[in-house]
Amino acid sequence: VQLQACGGGLVQAGGSLRLSCAASGRTISYYAMAWFRQAPGKEREFVAAIRLSDYNTYYAPSVKGRFTISRDIPRNTVSLQMNSLKPEDTAVYYCAAAIGTMTKYDDWGQGTLVTVSS
Repeated sequence: VQLQACGGGLVQAGGSLRLSCAASGRTISYYAMAWFRQAPGKEREFVAAIRLSDYNTYYAPSVKGRFTISRDIPRNTVSLQMNSLKPEDTAVYYCAAAIGTMTKYDDWGQGTLVTVSS
């Protein structure tokens, strides 16, 4: 299974971007999908997750109220709507998918760069 993330780019502070993640290849039922990010010189951190059985969502405190994770069933994608972006949101964003638990992600996308200018 391949996860393909897209939608990154350059945006001014206060602006918005929408990231999408599509799964292709072998059909598999994921338990959850999530977005992580890694800023230059920092460790990868959790951003948001959605449990696919009931669509419950979870967010890092730093993005709660600004970011929204959702699933687009017809397109079989998971999106991350990012509003009120801040320079500290600058990072490479990775989508990930978990098969059995939300604490371990099994498949990862290649990452898409989000740059927020001040």
